[in-house]
Amino acid sequence: MEKIKLDIAGLSYSQTQSGAYALVLSEVIGKRRLPIIIGGFEAQAIAIELEKMTPSRPLTHDLFKNFADNFKINLVEVIIYNLVEGIFFARLICEQNGKEVEIDSRTSDAIALAVRFESPIYTYEFVLNSAGIILDDEELTENEDITPEINLEEITKNPTERMTLKELKKQLKNSIDNEDYEAASRFRDEINNRKEN
Repeated sequence: MEKIKLDIAGLSYSQTQSGAYALVLSEVIGKRRLPIIIGGFEAQAIAIELEKMTPSRPLTHDLFKNFADNFKINLVEVIIYNLVEGIFFARLICEQNGKEVEIDSRTSDAIALAVRFESPIYTYEFVLNSAGIILDDEELTENEDITPEINLEEITKNPTERMTLKELKKQLKNSIDNEDYEAASRFRDEINNRKEN
């Protein structure tokens, strides 16, 4: 299958899902846009790298990049290869000592790594046909500047701050049910902060 190259066109707070962000990818040659809903922490990881900010300590994706660099592993490209029931699937195509390896990844993590490695992002025609949005010439003219639209202040804000107390309690329960205790502790802390205020 022929690959279609994508660029990051924008990253903004999702109007449809609380605590989520819309990452918009655009065809390098063409009018279609591919919106992908991602979590707040992943959006923050992408935005920080796009804005060339340096966190005081390495984030998870920075750690992965440092690890790969030290072991001479290069991220050749990212491919968003499938879309099933609204969920995008991605692969990291890596190379070490002339040997190529494919690694399955969440799309948001794959893109956070692609921006760090300055690797190209691709997808296939059927994915764009299924989930792509076509902009007409008038909309394209208005948005000719290809610099990604990023509201860094909004993205770097703690995502839990935007949730209602009810949403926080639901996320806390889901995190505990899924044994994601790190996330559960963040939701618990935010709930406790609100009770104190």
